[in-house]
Amino acid sequence: MSILHLAWLLGRPAKTRLAPQILTVSAYALVSAILLIVLGGAYSFTSFEVEAQGAYLPLAGLAVVLLVVPLMVLGSAAARLSARANDRALSSLRLLGATGSQISLVAIVQAAGTALAGALAGVVLYLACAPLASLIPFQGAPIGAAIYLPVWVLAVAVVAVVVLSAVSAAAGLRKLMITPLAVATRRSAPVPSWIRAVATVGGIILLCLLFSNLGAVAQSFAVILGAIVGGFGFGLLVLNLVGPYLVSKVGQVKLRKADTPAQLLAARMILENPAESWRQVSGVAMASFVAVVGGSGAAMMKLSPAQEASENWYDYLPGDILTGVLVTLAITFICVAASSAIAQSAGTLDRAELYSGLHRLGMPWSTMNAARTKSLMIPALAASLAFAIASTLLVFPLAGMAVLLSPLTVITVIAAVLLGLALVRVSISVADPARLLAGRD
Repeated sequence: MSILHLAWLLGRPAKTRLAPQILTVSAYALVSAILLIVLGGAYSFTSFEVEAQGAYLPLAGLAVVLLVVPLMVLGSAAARLSARANDRALSSLRLLGATGSQISLVAIVQAAGTALAGALAGVVLYLACAPLASLIPFQGAPIGAAIYLPVWVLAVAVVAVVVLSAVSAAAGLRKLMITPLAVATRRSAPVPSWIRAVATVGGIILLCLLFSNLGAVAQSFAVILGAIVGGFGFGLLVLNLVGPYLVSKVGQVKLRKADTPAQLLAARMILENPAESWRQVSGVAMASFVAVVGGSGAAMMKLSPAQEASENWYDYLPGDILTGVLVTLAITFICVAASSAIAQSAGTLDRAELYSGLHRLGMPWSTMNAARTKSLMIPALAASLAFAIASTLLVFPLAGMAVLLSPLTVITVIAAVLLGLALVRVSISVADPARLLAGRD
């Protein structure tokens, strides 16, 4: 029997794994569609005049940098759910005598096939959403037909998503050791070191020095934008370093103050793997960073007098920056909501035996679901607040002036963040253990 035939037999749609399969394909479709829409938006800027391209293309690059993290988290969550949905079937193959390399090939082929279906669906979704995205105004007019990418770019994007899914599946198999006696080897996750916090403080100080002296080291507008893009990328990297440490500390505090079974179980879930908890909420933290820095910059630039019929491209830049910030926040939270639903579903499948055992001991499904929800929303709120504070300190004079001089813009950005958090909260309801584990006992 060939590897392709085995992969189809184990991965074909079935009632017991239909929900994970739908979630996985939907996640890959969303990754592909969002990637193509973002690339289409950046591609549309090439139709602007040369001077405008020098400002808008670096801003598009910044948006891509900011969206890399939530897109990668969404893709890896889809790959993990795909593996977890088939782990029992793969371990059964091991019991029947299949070698480790054969198991790996089957898992990779399954992941690639699922990703291919999702990527093709993503192209369709991109084409369906493109007319709506084409209405987004830049330079005083909607993007229009410039949102549509060449066919070869669509093909490259599909191949890239499939290859990344296969690589993610192969990397995941290194952690999922399938043996005849067990599906996975579980080990305690290492506790993040306090050195991460020290490195983060040093990185923030370095960025503050860079931004405060930016005018002295850079003269042209394009160079300044390039430095800001690089600084933002470095800032996100530094703050991402401290994320697991922050989540572990929040979990420890919640564990000490737990008064109910749901709070105790939620704290234990957070501390089970702080790095994994951070990955699920990292997009929320990035969105807070974007909201404060980008929103403050947009608010200050909007204070300049607008000219409706101006011939100068620069007069449209303040409003376009605010539009870009809001679009980036919307896309980020869509990715975070989808990846949270996927990761929570995978976590529920991982803890299936634990949930079933607790239910037999008398714990209601509602208590377990409340604990699961708290295990995500507590780190999400903590990360959002911490990153908002850090980014406010990074651009403190600018943020303070924005609140005083352009409060409506600031309120608009804050409302977008709150709506995004509400979207994440709603999305994780799909991983309710009572529904997802029905019929597994």
